[in-house]
Amino acid sequence: MRSHESSEISVPGGDDHKAMLTFIDGANEAVLALRRTYSKGSRGVVHSHRKTQLWFARSGVVLVSTAKGRWMIPPGHGLIIPAGLQHSSEMISRVEMNSVYVHPDVIATDRPRVVEVTVLAGQLIEELIDDDIRPANARRRELVMELLMDEIGRLPEQPLGLPFPTHVGMAGRCRDFLETPAANASIDDWAQALGMSRRTFTRLFRAQTGVSFVTWRQQACIFASLPRLASGEAITNVALDAGYENVSAFTTMFRRMLGSSPSAYLKSSGTRPMRGFVE
Repeated sequence: MRSHESSEISVPGGDDHKAMLTFIDGANEAVLALRRTYSKGSRGVVHSHRKTQLWFARSGVVLVSTAKGRWMIPPGHGLIIPAGLQHSSEMISRVEMNSVYVHPDVIATDRPRVVEVTVLAGQLIEELIDDDIRPANARRRELVMELLMDEIGRLPEQPLGLPFPTHVGMAGRCRDFLETPAANASIDDWAQALGMSRRTFTRLFRAQTGVSFVTWRQQACIFASLPRLASGEAITNVALDAGYENVSAFTTMFRRMLGSSPSAYLKSSGTRPMRGFVE
């Protein structure tokens, strides 16, 4: 196994990006581990890999988009991307990223999945990346790779994917919603704006996304809040801006989706909430 480390990249596009894709797809290693740093606002062009990718955000927040949805990668989490899936990326903040590329026969998935990266998985990835700096014997590398593959299969999935409709009008409103989320957004208002009856809208929305509008709205509000929370904004401000009547309502929905309160979630991911916040 051979790992590779690159320097900071301000814009992951153009010829440099093409060269990196060629390097990744052409590598013969069973497991290829890379370290890269991206500046805030950097965007990755639409592309795919021949290998399954685990994109691990050690710090910062990444938004990955496909034709069918968006996935948020907050600090301490990773996105498992199927081989051959066309996707693009946007760095919501400065991002320190580790990527692991594995032959799809070893790790196969039929859809993108956001997972919480355990301490063990993070250490094993770091061990592979540092292999060039501190060369290890072949048996040690083999053991690290085997343990990492086993650990990746055990990583807990998090509901940080957001399905997007293919219907042009609906997709446009969904994109706008992520910019200005509203917990009280009305089905009737969306249906009217799209020139549909309430019944037609609800049926089409579920058919296009696989979930009800109300469920999507709840997920989208939490989804849209994560970059602001990770950047250190006060949880109270984020909750009220998202249309929640109070912080308690926001916290309840956050806990229902992610299994912990906003402050506990931020602490576990290495981000501290603003001082003065009380849940």
